[in-house]
Amino acid sequence: MSYRLQVLWGRLVLARRLRLTLPAEVGAVLSALEPQAWLVGGCVRDLLLGRQPRDWDVATVASPADVARRFARTIAFSHGTTLVVAGTARVEVTCLRGATLEEDLACRDFTINAMALSRAGRLVDPMRGLTDLAAGIIRACGDPAARFAEDPLRLLRAVRQAAELRCRLHPATRTAIRAQASRLSAVAPERIRDEFSRLVLSDWCIPGLEAARELGLLAAFAPELLEMVGVEQQSQYHKYPVWEHSLLALAHVPAVLRLRLAALLHDIGKPCCLTVDARGRHFYGHPEAGAQIADGLLARLRYDTGTRIAVTHLVRQHMNLRLDPLDSAGTVQRMVRRIGREYLDDLLLLWQADALATGRGGGDPAVPAAALKKRILAMAAERVPFGIRDLAINGEDIMQTLALPPGPAVGAALRWLLSEVEAGRAVNERQPLLGHLRTRYRVGS
Repeated sequence: MSYRLQVLWGRLVLARRLRLTLPAEVGAVLSALEPQAWLVGGCVRDLLLGRQPRDWDVATVASPADVARRFARTIAFSHGTTLVVAGTARVEVTCLRGATLEEDLACRDFTINAMALSRAGRLVDPMRGLTDLAAGIIRACGDPAARFAEDPLRLLRAVRQAAELRCRLHPATRTAIRAQASRLSAVAPERIRDEFSRLVLSDWCIPGLEAARELGLLAAFAPELLEMVGVEQQSQYHKYPVWEHSLLALAHVPAVLRLRLAALLHDIGKPCCLTVDARGRHFYGHPEAGAQIADGLLARLRYDTGTRIAVTHLVRQHMNLRLDPLDSAGTVQRMVRRIGREYLDDLLLLWQADALATGRGGGDPAVPAAALKKRILAMAAERVPFGIRDLAINGEDIMQTLALPPGPAVGAALRWLLSEVEAGRAVNERQPLLGHLRTRYRVGS
C-alpha cells in the first residue's frame, strides 16, 4: 500500500471512529435523512484529503417533497435537487440517480468524486475512487467519451481538478478530452468562466493551462491565448517566448483572481504588435492592444465589470511604472495619477512578476518596488497630492472663493492648482492654496 493510500485509509478509519466529524448543521441534515442518506462527491474527496470542502452534497432515497417536509428552509432546484438551508450551512440534497447508491455513483464524472460516506463513516466506493485519489489520478467513471458527452464542461473540469489536486489525467480520459475538446465551445460562458477562474487560481496553474492548451480546450473558448504561443522576444531582455513568459508571470503573483488574470494577459497584445527591424523584435503599443484584447475575452466569458476594469487597467499600465530613485517628486506624482493610486499595489506585484518571468536575472525586483512604495507613502504623509482629491481644498472651496456655480470652471481651477503644487509654485495647505487661487483669479480677500 502506497504512503498516500495509507494516509487516506488512516483518515477514513479515524472518521469511522469519530462517527465522521462534520459541521453540526451538515451532520443534522444527514441525521434527519438517515438511514438512507450519504455525503457524496467532492466533499467526500476533500474530507479524505484533509481539505475543507467548498460544498456539501447529500444523496438520498427521499423524494424532494419528503426532503422539503423534513426541513424548515429549503429551495427546490431542477433534476431532483433541493437546497437545504441549515444555519450557516448550505447542503444540496439530491435523489439517487438510479435504483441504488452504487448506480448513482457510477453516473458521476470522475472516480475520485464517485465516493459516498455514511454518517457513521462507512465508505461506499464502487469505482475505486480511493485508489485513484491515492495515486493522484483523474479518471472518468466508466466510458470517458460518454461522461463528457453528458456534460462537455467536464472536459475543462478534469483539467481544473488535476491542477487543484496536483493529479494527472488517466490516459483514456486524456484521449477522450482531446477528441471532444471542440464541444466545450457550446457550453454557457458563465460555466466556463467559473472553471477557468479556478484553474488560474490553482497551485498547478502552469501545467493546468499547458494541458488545456495541448488538449485543445483553450482553442474552444480562449483562442486569443494561443496567439502568444511560439512568439519569440528580444533575447537580451527575455529568455522565454511570450506564452511561457506569461505562464511564469502568472505563477509569480498571489492567488488573487484579478492579479492572476492580469499576469496571464499582460502581454496578450504582443503578437499583433510584433515588428522586426535591424535592431531586433519590437512590440510597440502592445499594452493598449493587450487591454482591448483582454477586455474582449473577459466580456465574452461574462466576467463582472469590476474584474474587467481592474484587469484591463493593469494590462494597459503594466509598462508605465517608473522605479528610478532619481525621478523628481513631480514625475512620481504624475505617474501615480496616471496609473491610479488604488492600483499601485497590484501594479507593483505585476511588475515584479513580469521581471521575474524574463528569466534574465538582474537582481531582486522586490527591492526597487519596495523603495518606490516607501517613497510614495512618505510623499503621501507630507500631503503631496497625487490627484485632485488629495488637494487641501475642494470644489466647494473653489465655488465660495471665486463665486462660481457648479460647472467645468471649478474642475479647471482644481486642475490648475494641482499643476501648481506639482511644479513647486504652491504649497498643499488650505490657506496658501486659497491665497494662490485669489492671486491667479485676482479675487480680493
